[in-house]
Amino acid sequence: MQKILVIGLGKVGSLVGTLLNKRFDVTGIDKAPPTNQLPFPVEAGDISDTDFLDGKLSGFDAVVSCMPYNLNLPIARKACDAGIHYFDLTEDVNTTSAIREMATSSRSVLAPQCGLAPGFIGIVGMELAKRFTKLRDIELRVGALPRYPNGLMGYSFTWSPAGVVNEYINDAEVIHNGVRKMVPSLEGVEMINIEGQEFEAFSTSGGLGTMCETLEGKLDTLNYKTIRYPGHCSLMRFMLYELCLKDKRELVEQILTEAKPPVQQDVVYVYAVVEGWKDKHLEREEFYRVYHPIEIDGQHWRAISWTTAASIASVVEMVADGILPDKGFIRQEDIVLEDFLKTRNGSYFN
Repeated sequence: MQKILVIGLGKVGSLVGTLLNKRFDVTGIDKAPPTNQLPFPVEAGDISDTDFLDGKLSGFDAVVSCMPYNLNLPIARKACDAGIHYFDLTEDVNTTSAIREMATSSRSVLAPQCGLAPGFIGIVGMELAKRFTKLRDIELRVGALPRYPNGLMGYSFTWSPAGVVNEYINDAEVIHNGVRKMVPSLEGVEMINIEGQEFEAFSTSGGLGTMCETLEGKLDTLNYKTIRYPGHCSLMRFMLYELCLKDKRELVEQILTEAKPPVQQDVVYVYAVVEGWKDKHLEREEFYRVYHPIEIDGQHWRAISWTTAASIASVVEMVADGILPDKGFIRQEDIVLEDFLKTRNGSYFN
């Protein structure tokens, strides 16, 4: 793998290209390329134009899509047809299912869900799970938040508003009482205390990736919840359901983007807990990290940007190095945490 096309150069895509460019020959495409200088060539183009996309994939070994979830599927199809590797950050279950079906006969890797959640959190969860003889519960939690919140919602949109709204509206897959099922998002609110700060966590769609299928029949409880400041969930339920805006996604995205623009000082919380038996002893393993903005090549990058970008870039590295398969569908829970952390980009998480 040498030549990589990165599609979508927003908050995360620009950094994905920057990180990969340290090793690979990267080209970026965006409908409205960023005005700041990037260390790789950038072209303007509309990927919704299938003829344009056909012409641009030629000559590349891999394509990384950093586009909103609803624009990924055509890119994945074109990559699969061309026999080049495909990676994305989607949390959308239907998109992932369609890509997985393509992968059954693919000549290349198709790896969706390579971000933070789904993505890194699933890698962490499975690492803890491997330490047990028999599993009982796996609970995974991630929050990308403003470090200094203001207002009742206590939030800012440091990544795709479309993705946030999508995961708030779609049902979430869980294993509950040993049964794999769907539950409504924005439900199951619980309180979490992290180092003296109180948060809430609630169900959202897509965070587990394919883990429910992988672990079905092997444990009693498996769920993923998003961490927010207290009160956020009830406000979102009010907006989407009491005001009946759930079917007007573009309007909701516009309102939220204008009301809660991105902040520079954000924070990402990653928390995983696994309970089960080691031989005959019931035990509990935990993983907790807090990630802050960092500087890369003299530029400030938000915590959500670099954690997401480094996650997908590390998966690309592992495919290039032969650590992961060179064709077919890649499940995030099949990635070994140690291998992930040994990559150039995975090392940011150490």
